[in-house]
Amino acid sequence: MELTLNNGITMPALGLGVFQSPPEETTAAVQAALATGYRHIDTAAAYGNEREVGEGIRRSGLDRDDVFIETKVWVSDYGYDETLHAWEKATGKLGVDQLDLLILHQPAPDRFDKTIAAYKALETLLADGRVRSIGVSNFMPHHLERLLAETDVVPAVNQVELHPYFSQPEVRAADAANGILTQAWSPIGGITFYPGWGDDRRSVMQDATIASIAQDHGKTPAQVMLRWHLQQGRSAIPKSVNPSRIAENFAVFDFELTADELGRIDALDTGVRSGPDPDVPRVDRFSMVIPEA
Repeated sequence: MELTLNNGITMPALGLGVFQSPPEETTAAVQAALATGYRHIDTAAAYGNEREVGEGIRRSGLDRDDVFIETKVWVSDYGYDETLHAWEKATGKLGVDQLDLLILHQPAPDRFDKTIAAYKALETLLADGRVRSIGVSNFMPHHLERLLAETDVVPAVNQVELHPYFSQPEVRAADAANGILTQAWSPIGGITFYPGWGDDRRSVMQDATIASIAQDHGKTPAQVMLRWHLQQGRSAIPKSVNPSRIAENFAVFDFELTADELGRIDALDTGVRSGPDPDVPRVDRFSMVIPEA
């Protein structure tokens, strides 16, 4: 299943995420995903595993053109020249000369002038053909509004925390109004275990409504949540390093949720995020230096 971005580029709707995947386990996870049928891998400079993602893609034996590679620029590399160099670092580690999708990892509103400069560098990379599409991550509607007012290219993608307990209807509406594809990180709610966030953590995987729907379809709760994203036109990037779980997360194209079931899942939204608030500066985290190699 593919989605068409606002610049005409197509992207597989379902991808493998590698957030918190240890580098030593990432290559095998990417290999397993590509062997299963995934053709979209999402990584980031801040994850520290771009090199291992590239190695997994090479070991798969697939042609470079057959795999959609998405990565992210970290805040410490924001600024025009800095972001151009961030592309060099990312492609060097991944072992490729073009990225399919390059996005800004955070809005970083405490230094939004540098965020704008970074995005203008993405526009240059796009014009030069060094990336095929550009976008953002964790941008709320007010961040998007300012970005759109000060730049020329509408982001192709906005990747945000999105799962049944935090479905971000306002963000999805703003994205849709501007022709931006919403992409879900933590699509099955694993972020409820994000280190340092969420005092009253509830796993969406144990939700009774989702369990009931899953039982009706002979599927797992994770598969039901991924199907919910896909049927509502979103991209989803579930993370796993377990080959059987990676395969399970991909087995979501042989059933369909009813309108009633989709509505019951929509009704689970709590409005409470489980990961970091994009409007809260994280000075120490934002200053993390991305190594050259």
